[in-house]
Amino acid sequence: MAQEFRLLLVTPETTLLDQSIESLRCTLFDGQIGILPGRMPMVGRLGYGELVFYSADDGTESRYYVDGGFLQVQGSVISVLTEHAIPVSKLNAVEAEKLLEEALARPAVGDEQCDARERDQRRARAMLALSSHK
Repeated sequence: MAQEFRLLLVTPETTLLDQSIESLRCTLFDGQIGILPGRMPMVGRLGYGELVFYSADDGTESRYYVDGGFLQVQGSVISVLTEHAIPVSKLNAVEAEKLLEEALARPAVGDEQCDARERDQRRARAMLALSSHK
């Protein structure tokens, strides 16, 4: 059984990370998941929230905000495909509050607009929560 994983963190623009990690915790669309070595293969849909992992080299913790997407565990490789990944240290509470206010104030008519407004509210709330607890 492998004692570490290879994490690939990918956005449409680039591969942000390709490194060895000990463990990973993230937000799925329906809750949290923690992944340790020996995990059975899986695919999960990411929610808006935190991705935390520990480096296999020195055990340091890294925290990112991820903007939905997918997670795949296959053998010793964890692939995270997301629209955006931002280090939590770079999140700005004032900007997140502004995004939330804009999403709350936006009128919505019909299912599509209501879904988009709700998605933007969830995204802004997740950013605000993470930026407030750096």
